[in-house]
Amino acid sequence: MSDPAARFAQAQLRQAHPLTAAFADAQRFDLDPFQIAGCQALEDGRSVLVAAPTGAGKTIVGEFAVHLAMLRPGDKAFYTTPMKALSNQKFRELQQVYGESEVGLLTGDTNINGNARVVVMTTEVLRNMLYADSPALQGLRYVVMDEVHYLADRFRGAVWEEVIIHLPQDVRLVSLSATVSNAEEFGDWLDTVRGDTAVIVSETRPVPLEQHVLVRGDLLPLFDERAGIATAQVNQELMRIRGGSGARYENNRQAQQYRSQGGRDGGARRPQRGGRRPVRSANMQRIERMDRPQVVELLARANLLPAIFFIFSRAGCEGAVQQVRRAGVRLTDREERDEIRRVVDERTGTLPDEDLAVLGFWEWRENLERGIAAHHAGLLPAFKEIVEELFQRKLVKVVFATETLALGINMPARTVVLEKLEKFNGEARVAITSGEYTQLTGRAGRRGIDVEGHAVIQWTESLDPQAVASLASRRTYPLNSSFRPTYNMAVNLIDQFGRARAREILESSFAQFQADRAVVGLAREVKDAEESLAGYANSMACDRGDFAEYARMRRELTDLERKGDRSGPPKLRQQRQEQIESLRRRLKSHPCQSCPDREKHARWAERYWKLRRHTDKLRQQIETRTGTVARIFDRVVDVLAALDYVAVAPDGTTTLTPAGATMKRIYGERDLLVAESLRTGIWTELDPAGLAALACCLVYEPRRDEAGPGEHGLPRGAFRAALSETQTLWSRLDDLEQDHRLPGSAPVATGLAQAMHSWARGASLDRVLQEADLAAGDFVRWSKQTIDLLDQLSIVADPPVAVTARRALDAVRRGIVAYGSL
Repeated sequence: MSDPAARFAQAQLRQAHPLTAAFADAQRFDLDPFQIAGCQALEDGRSVLVAAPTGAGKTIVGEFAVHLAMLRPGDKAFYTTPMKALSNQKFRELQQVYGESEVGLLTGDTNINGNARVVVMTTEVLRNMLYADSPALQGLRYVVMDEVHYLADRFRGAVWEEVIIHLPQDVRLVSLSATVSNAEEFGDWLDTVRGDTAVIVSETRPVPLEQHVLVRGDLLPLFDERAGIATAQVNQELMRIRGGSGARYENNRQAQQYRSQGGRDGGARRPQRGGRRPVRSANMQRIERMDRPQVVELLARANLLPAIFFIFSRAGCEGAVQQVRRAGVRLTDREERDEIRRVVDERTGTLPDEDLAVLGFWEWRENLERGIAAHHAGLLPAFKEIVEELFQRKLVKVVFATETLALGINMPARTVVLEKLEKFNGEARVAITSGEYTQLTGRAGRRGIDVEGHAVIQWTESLDPQAVASLASRRTYPLNSSFRPTYNMAVNLIDQFGRARAREILESSFAQFQADRAVVGLAREVKDAEESLAGYANSMACDRGDFAEYARMRRELTDLERKGDRSGPPKLRQQRQEQIESLRRRLKSHPCQSCPDREKHARWAERYWKLRRHTDKLRQQIETRTGTVARIFDRVVDVLAALDYVAVAPDGTTTLTPAGATMKRIYGERDLLVAESLRTGIWTELDPAGLAALACCLVYEPRRDEAGPGEHGLPRGAFRAALSETQTLWSRLDDLEQDHRLPGSAPVATGLAQAMHSWARGASLDRVLQEADLAAGDFVRWSKQTIDLLDQLSIVADPPVAVTARRALDAVRRGIVAYGSL
């Protein structure tokens, strides 16, 4: 920095923020301006929202908050993440910095050193601690909410808002988000509910991203660099291939560069098999896609590995691995293979051989030794963690993954390959959004390793380069609240604050903040419309009579004539015809009928009525949005009162009954059904395996196309009677919710009941996975959710259910369910 004034300003900043300066000096790379700004805001005692692209290094601001907490004896920092895998990863990272004794982990089914000064946890765990007024909150100074854009998740997003609203005011909040288009709006809300909050937005990727389209064996730039980055002009060679004019693309400067020197990262020169190959775009169907093994080898020659191929199905990921394996591709040398085998055997040493065989372990390990792997939710969690570790260490070179990998896991690559730009959403094939595209391609480019990252889109006949460019250019997406009051939330708020204060708290949610902002915009639109309506009314005014009345009659006549004699029973058609005749007579006798400017007035009248209809709709929207969250809360409280979970006095004062006190500690989608089942005693006859199977029915969410097993496929004995009573109870509660204009819940799902029953009775993994018809990773996931519910039952239920729940929990938590790398 040669400018003396700039050096002086920099020195002043360092002097004003000595803790930030010391922390920055200790990092292995220079901090970016947005990271320094975030740290300085924390040092000034402010909360902070940091919105930046994937891989930009947002977490450094969260790590600085932990650093600040550790500088003062007795201070604590909580680091929350949306997923257990992320919590595990951050736990290991912080242990390396502060030591095992200072860092804890709480993820529902894992409790390690929970009273430590730095605790990593899932967001749900912190929410539960806040409602329970846990003693662990004493001394808490900083809370980091990583991936806070999960607040938009329709299933779990409300938890983020609950935490943000209920954290003690003296706790500084560090919110880390992907780049969202309404960061300032979200920051304004945080400022409202948390106090002074700095909003720091960075659009800059630390590693620039090069975007390519793979047409046969050539990587063509998506954008024409000669036109300048600011214009984001699509490469005209791609448009000619798409459009049918122009038979060659050899004149493309960057394509030539890739063919001649194998990419920009200094890779080996790639041979030009057969020299120049003109692609005749008039015969576009003859542009064949390269097989995956060929693409992998092309990337290897161009020095563009490691790479992540995003494939939007698990079966597709597994099939891709097999395809590359069958082609004989090997991306590792002997030293790397030995290290891979050592890591894998060390991490899986406690699993019995018979389980490993069921999991296809030997073939999986051999694929890893070749440098290739799949990554998806169906994998055993321990297997996924091994893939992540080996990829981070550059031992595995190619991973075929579903989009879940893009959600926060630290697995950056040099190159990201998208084979398609559409995915199946459960009902139809839909194009991916610009936000999804940004999230996926954000994995490309490793900070401190790569000069640039690479996104590669494979050519298909339906590919529209302009549409791809549009996806790639829009880097942001809006963050919208998914907050809604639940029964558990309602009883906790009423118990802590009373009903009136609870309503005020809910009205401070981001959901209501957004609704109110929308109301402001709608109200402005109504005001503008009213001014226009007044102008239209003047323009259609007639000196002969009331033209508004005349225009209304004309509209009514037109609507009736459109219906004519075609619809309804004979009597209705006769009545309609009589109305038409009556209106025609009234129009003929109306004073405005003879006005020479009648049609001119009529045109203004048409505009008037059209705008009037639109304005009336806007007013309805305003009425429905104002106080939306509080109104839903009132309906939830009405249901709780009808079931005697709360008592409402004549003056409106609302208190919890003993049943409501139990509800406080029941979390999850089925909170009301679980509470009612315990209160009515319909589970008291169940043995541990039966209770495990029933708990599984309450947490399991079947696939859309999944049919239930039928009664013959369910466990026998007491389970069937308890299930029948639970289903009847669900039906009654669903009717009650519908009566109170609440959405209700999905029916109890029995698809995994028999498998969970068998597992809890000690059946082999092989048998259980066959009964479940699930991948091992899915079975483990549902088992852990079953364990979460059983753990709640063991705490809140009365004997004998509490005792049975603890035994059931122990019966489920065995084998691959109990296994973890931590």
